[in-house]
Amino acid sequence: MRWRGILAGFAALLFAPPHASAQQLPPKIPRIGILSQVASPSAKVWEAFRAGLGDLGYIDGQNITIEFRLFAGDYSRLPAMTADLVGLPVDIIVAEGTNVAKFVQDTTRTIPIVLPSGGDPVAAGVAESLAHPGRNVTGVVHILTEVSAKRLQLLKEAFPAISRVAALWNPAGLPYHIRATEDAARLLAVQLLSIKITTPDQIGGAEGLTILPDATLWNERAQVVALAAQRGFPAIYPERSYAEEGGLLTYGPSVTGSFRRAAWYVDKILQGAKPGDLPIEQPTKFELVVNLRTAKALGLTVPPSILARADEVIE
Repeated sequence: MRWRGILAGFAALLFAPPHASAQQLPPKIPRIGILSQVASPSAKVWEAFRAGLGDLGYIDGQNITIEFRLFAGDYSRLPAMTADLVGLPVDIIVAEGTNVAKFVQDTTRTIPIVLPSGGDPVAAGVAESLAHPGRNVTGVVHILTEVSAKRLQLLKEAFPAISRVAALWNPAGLPYHIRATEDAARLLAVQLLSIKITTPDQIGGAEGLTILPDATLWNERAQVVALAAQRGFPAIYPERSYAEEGGLLTYGPSVTGSFRRAAWYVDKILQGAKPGDLPIEQPTKFELVVNLRTAKALGLTVPPSILARADEVIE
């Protein structure tokens, strides 16, 4: 009987609930760092990113923490912001633009980096290939230069009388877009006026305007659209948000869709995937948007062939 009592007491100790001081710590909440060229965390692209996280069960402030560092095109702020995120530390850095990803990668080779948009990551030296990035960078990029050529083709098709078009671009951005536009201009027998954003006054003499993809131009899209309206000539822009500001024509990938897709990469990495094993994607869907209100205000007629192909017509 004595041994039974001893065994019973031992079993009670073995299966007793642990003391409060021995309770397991709550699970660590992942921390995501954001390095972005936009000026506000409430920008539609970041709303789309948060929505993508929400679809996967992540809610900022509950089971994930998002740390925004927005340099609004002022690259002099990038080193301090990057060091801040690395020092926290964060589990993943979402870096808008391959030039930003390159800077972050030069700072850390251990923290995974996700691109929600950007230029050629192979040419930038941050990935070995799109299919097998091989390093700590993955995500979504926009390097389809034929889309820039297509914008000029659409502008010429919609307004065939124009013979001189100004191309507004950022020399600090993606040079292959201007090269593709120049090639398209030669094929269309259009004189292209290459205008860097540092010298917008040279736009005089143009009969049309094409805006090349660039975050700095995107931040100032209201002013860019107003410039075209002041000149009174047709213009085409790289994404839908310009049409929302009054841009006449837009053609390009869904940028908000790319940012939403970036959330998928964040989830995969948090689940244990290595960024170097996740193929870098490019958009497959492109949107043509026509703002008829702007056309009427400028006294322009958009031909039925363009309207019939538009994914959206703003009236």
